[in-house]
Amino acid sequence: MSRSFLFLLGSSRPGGNTELLARKAAEQLPGDVEQRWLSLAEHPLPDFEDLRHDSDHARPTEGNEGLLLNATLAATDIVVTSPLYWYSVSAHTKRYLDYWSGWLRTPGVDFKATLAGRTLWGVTAMADEEPVVADPLIGTLNHSAAYMGMRFGGVLLGNGSKPGDVLNDTEALARAKTFFAQEPPLARFPH
Repeated sequence: MSRSFLFLLGSSRPGGNTELLARKAAEQLPGDVEQRWLSLAEHPLPDFEDLRHDSDHARPTEGNEGLLLNATLAATDIVVTSPLYWYSVSAHTKRYLDYWSGWLRTPGVDFKATLAGRTLWGVTAMADEEPVVADPLIGTLNHSAAYMGMRFGGVLLGNGSKPGDVLNDTEALARAKTFFAQEPPLARFPH
């Protein structure tokens, strides 16, 4: 299967620091690697309603949920690009991940088996200069990947608060040049 990257933009601001950093990393991908960019703000999902145990749960085929489910299933590499909001992923991103719970039990999707072995990546910009403040965001993505049997490529961290600030983070820009070149391991829970 040839590689296909899905970049899920979780910011409420288009063209923000997180997106700029993700695009710098994506520039390094080979030209024949498919890239699809979807803004979760432009394709909003309603609040997640847990219907996992209802018997008439059907596969979504229309609207934003159908679009995001199909895009997720088609990707070999899912890149969550979420700014660090209150030490974790944005509300748009969290809502998207909540939908994974429903897709796990959607008839005919085989969501977990389909994503197993694929790779989850993260890109975030934060206003703090201490990387440890992003640990909850990193944990959310790592644990989600581990539960799904996915590989986890880690999180590309950048620093920036005002628009365009991340382009002054020379260390983050240097890491962006090789971020997607690594061979990510299978995600593991810390226990």
